[in-house]
Amino acid sequence: MNSILDNPIWNALITRDANHNIGSENLAFFDADIAPFIGMPFWDKNSQKVLFNNVDANRKWFLLIGEKVHFIEELEMVLTLPLYQFTCTNLKEVPKTKKPMEIVKLDERHIEEMIMLTKLTKPGPFAKRTIEFGGYYGMFEDGKLVAMGGERLHVEGYTEISAICTHPDYQGLGYAAKITHHLAKSVLDKGLIPFLHAVQIM
Repeated sequence: MNSILDNPIWNALITRDANHNIGSENLAFFDADIAPFIGMPFWDKNSQKVLFNNVDANRKWFLLIGEKVHFIEELEMVLTLPLYQFTCTNLKEVPKTKKPMEIVKLDERHIEEMIMLTKLTKPGPFAKRTIEFGGYYGMFEDGKLVAMGGERLHVEGYTEISAICTHPDYQGLGYAAKITHHLAKSVLDKGLIPFLHAVQIM
């Protein structure tokens, strides 16, 4: 691995997201109510044994890493998915929606609706304190949250865009594209590079 984005969880938890690290300097992780992510600088057998001996055996973890990891027998891999990682250094014009829609800053008052929407659409892990990553925005129709997105991992020079999702009844209207553009512009305006992960649906 030779890029900071090859091991984004680890690099976030030892830099810009260090305030959320409830682990250590060599074994970093978030509170489960924020994110199920864990990070280490290396994933060799000795490092994995340290992980196994120092974390809750009943907790499930998610790992994002740019190399193949060979897990020790004490660790059970339940699911693996190939993810595509994208970065953005410039933006085109704001995408148009089929009708005018306001992008609204989301806060703690919206957590229940955000959890319901992410459970329905499954854009990735989202818990009751995930909003603490910051920068979450949404769109409402008739008082109902129908699309949303926000920030997640923060590493040196980069900010991840995550949880982009639209209620199935409102897909195809350009909502997700507009929110993604809004988030990417916000990151670029801070002098940082936005990045995101996507999985190919078969």
